[in-house]
Amino acid sequence: MTEGLTVPAAAGGRDWWRSAVVYQVYPRSFADSDGDGLGDLRGVTAHLDDLADLGVDAVWLTPFFPSPQVDAGYDISDYRGVDPLFGTLLDVDALLERAHALGLRVLLDVVPNHTSSAHPWFAAALAAGPGSPERARYHFRDEPTDWLSVFGGSAWTQVEDGQWYLHLFDSSQPDLNWSSPEVVAEFDDVLRFWFDRGVDGFRIDVGHGLVKDPRFPSFPASPLASGAKAQAPYWDQEGVHDLHRHWRALADEYATTGERRPRMLCGEVNVPVPRAVRYVRPDELHQVFNWPYLVAPWDGPALRAVIEETLVAYGEVGAASTWVLGNHDSLRVATRLGFPPGEAPRRVGPRTAQPDAEAGLRRARAAALLMLALPGSAYVYQGEELGLPEHVDLADADRQDPAFARTGGVDLGRDGCRIPMPWVADEPHLGFGAGRPWLPQPESYAPLARDRQRQDPGSVLALYTDALRLRRALELGAGELTWRSAPGDAVLAFESAGVSVTANASTQMVALPAGAEVLLSSDPGAGRAVPPGTTVWWRRAADG
Repeated sequence: MTEGLTVPAAAGGRDWWRSAVVYQVYPRSFADSDGDGLGDLRGVTAHLDDLADLGVDAVWLTPFFPSPQVDAGYDISDYRGVDPLFGTLLDVDALLERAHALGLRVLLDVVPNHTSSAHPWFAAALAAGPGSPERARYHFRDEPTDWLSVFGGSAWTQVEDGQWYLHLFDSSQPDLNWSSPEVVAEFDDVLRFWFDRGVDGFRIDVGHGLVKDPRFPSFPASPLASGAKAQAPYWDQEGVHDLHRHWRALADEYATTGERRPRMLCGEVNVPVPRAVRYVRPDELHQVFNWPYLVAPWDGPALRAVIEETLVAYGEVGAASTWVLGNHDSLRVATRLGFPPGEAPRRVGPRTAQPDAEAGLRRARAAALLMLALPGSAYVYQGEELGLPEHVDLADADRQDPAFARTGGVDLGRDGCRIPMPWVADEPHLGFGAGRPWLPQPESYAPLARDRQRQDPGSVLALYTDALRLRRALELGAGELTWRSAPGDAVLAFESAGVSVTANASTQMVALPAGAEVLLSSDPGAGRAVPPGTTVWWRRAADG
């Protein structure tokens, strides 16, 4: 793309999700209202005002359904209930009522790739035996294949009668067979149950992995290996698009009947951009997560490449882009960006290389301001607005992610990015709750507590709050990006919705034009300059 070329805003109506900022809540680590050490729904509801004050448009809740909690709730035994650890259906109703009163929309997490092994369907499958309709809801075979689990080890487990069942994740998470009409009908009912209760949309877990190649061909590579997403017989299969079209039609019913309030579907689709855009064609999902952007390093050419590719590709199918810096499965951005570009490990712990924490936080602030200036929708993982780092010193004895156990500690797991939130620096457990948290909080979280940051105009919280206020007022999410010249390819320069943006990933100071009006800087002490590791929103002088 050349200087001056404009990438138009995605075509279509101004539906709320096209420019929304969605805040991801990981309930067990958000706020604990009853002192049992786990966050819960009442804890979420108690802090919805804080999220409204922050300036987000929607809240996405990861699973709170009944579950044995082997994989932190992504092993679901009842899709229409609430695990007592998190509350009750009445607590969901209260949360929805308060969120909607504050103007916040609510998304839930649906997990259609697998159930828990404690789900009544799986118990019935084991009891019914080979060849039964009950087993046809899952993938049972007389012989296993060489497929591997995302969490390590074989993707197959043998049952007492000799057959094997597929689980792309933990053995407690048997994969559903989406060629079964019963499975399709069941999830239609699940979606309607929550839509009818007032939920505004769903994030679809493993949205690219529901359909498996029925030939079950050999594929001994790791599901996480480079190139696996393009080759694995269980990722990105063509039949998955029929399922998403089916769900889109179901969701669209709610925009044309009854309340006439549109519902949104966002897929966890971890595939390259050219493949990902196929999931957001006009009759499929509304959004998918932008994984290539999530893993992009703080590097000018790399960032420009993924931004260009995203805006062009999504624009061609009339879809809005999404932007995301982290989530409950990924290294926290303040830690990831503390490594040189391209050198961040997948996980960080006491025995791994350590980040430059100061550089990581500086770049995380800059990355946030860059992301929030881009046209489309942005996702913010809880704690990013506080600049929380990974818990890099988490002891092995405290780790609970099944990936850690299944790999014998080779994969440190995702616990380090799931540490309970710090709300009040001087309260027990930093205000998370009265009881000992399910994962320990590091000492570094105390000065980052929300109450401390609220008093500091230079804090990360203040930066996010100011950025979200300006983003909404200036309609940056609905803008059109036009690249401008920059002093070297390590500096990104563009305009959108009348705002100029300069993101400096170089090692040199960048000067703004004479008369430039600084609207917001990720370095509040930088004045009218753009130091390395800084992003600035500014306006040109009236005389150009």
